[in-house]
Parts: sequence; C-alpha cells; structure tokens
Amino acid sequence: MNLSGRSFKYWMEKEKVLLENTLTVVDDLALPIDKLRLRTAGTHAGHNGLKDIQAILGTDAYAKLRFGIGNVFPKGMQADFVLSKWHKEEIETVKKKIVGSVEVIENFATVGAERAMNLCNTIIFK
Repeated sequence: MNLSGRSFKYWMEKEKVLLENTLTVVDDLALPIDKLRLRTAGTHAGHNGLKDIQAILGTDAYAKLRFGIGNVFPKGMQADFVLSKWHKEEIETVKKKIVGSVEVIENFATVGAERAMNLCNTIIFK
C-alpha cells in the first residue's frame, strides 16, 4: 500500500481514466474514528501511500476519501495499530462509516466531487 503510485498511474492510463475522475480511499491516523473527509486536492499529510501517489503523479490534485482510524497507540506501534482489529466499542461506528463511505463514493460518481464533499465533511459517525 505504501508504494501505490505506479499501480495507480498504470491503471489510470490503461483504462483511460482522467485524474479528476479517480477517488483514492485511505485510512487516516490523523482523523478520529468518527470522521470521514473528502478533498479534491491537498498534501499527503504524512500518509505513505498518498505520498507515493503524489510523487509518481507529480501533483496532489486528485480526490482522496480519508477514513479516520484515530491514533490511540503507543509510540512506535503505528504499524501494529493500523493492522490490528477494531476494538469492540468501535465496531458500530465503523459499520456506520462503511455505509457512509459507500454513499460518499456514489455521490462522488453521480453528483460530483464538490457536492459529495459538502455532504461528507460535516457528518460525524457515532
């Protein structure tokens, strides 16, 4: 996942998809567990997969749906945290966010990025 850029570019070119019609979905330690965030441009914010995509494409102007996972882990245990299972008390929130993510993706594809952002970025999943 951290080296996604070449694959991203390959499939975009092979399928002749314009960059503005792509949506990259990632986990995000910087967002709390109850948040989704959609942006059409912006930095990688330290996310290694996005950093690689940005380096390969030479731009940060592509849509990203960030799925907040929080950052409640001991120092140096980031990889273990990202790869671990959800805590029991998080399961309902995660289920709601998955449904919300599907709605955001559908909105992105049907009504466009701007309207999808307006719908997505104000929702808190609890």
